[in-house]
Amino acid sequence: MESKVRELIEKPITDLGYILDEVKYVKENNTNFLRIIIDKEGFITINDCVKVNDLIDPILDKIDFIDESYIVDICSKEKGCD
Repeated sequence: MESKVRELIEKPITDLGYILDEVKYVKENNTNFLRIIIDKEGFITINDCVKVNDLIDPILDKIDFIDESYIVDICSKEKGCD
């Protein structure tokens, strides 16, 4: 599933000037997270995470192949997703 998500979002993220470092689907405390870990030259800011979220949200909504409810978590390689 992570590879399918990566395949769908990597080019749009790259076209926006970011690097898609990793895609993870994890369960923590009964909550599912789709973690999108991004990087770029320089530092990732909260605005970068918002831009990527706004970009991929319609893509994920359109494919809608994850049956469970989940939270999309965009974070940076340096700071992590905690």
